[in-house]
Amino acid sequence: MKAAKRTKLESKGWKLGSTADFLELTPEETAYIELKFALSKSLKERRTREKLSQNDLAKMVKTSQSRVAKMESGDPSVSVDLLVKSLIALGASPKDLAKAIA
Repeated sequence: MKAAKRTKLESKGWKLGSTADFLELTPEETAYIELKFALSKSLKERRTREKLSQNDLAKMVKTSQSRVAKMESGDPSVSVDLLVKSLIALGASPKDLAKAIA
């Protein structure tokens, strides 16, 4: 955000901050959310690079297409375990997983 716009909003009484500030997240909660988002992003990138549909991936990991869509969108109901399992099913190595979350 441009400094002038920020100053104008603050002068009108608006409080500006991050999502973590607004939701009162701890640093640990913020790190966990960022980790899940990174895995979700990596999953979608790897799936599309392999030219697989969400349905194809769903069959590989024995889940539904809608669950894959939730995994790729960072839905909070998706576990880290499922994200990692899905990435491994797509051929991700431990180094690939580390790179995704680094």
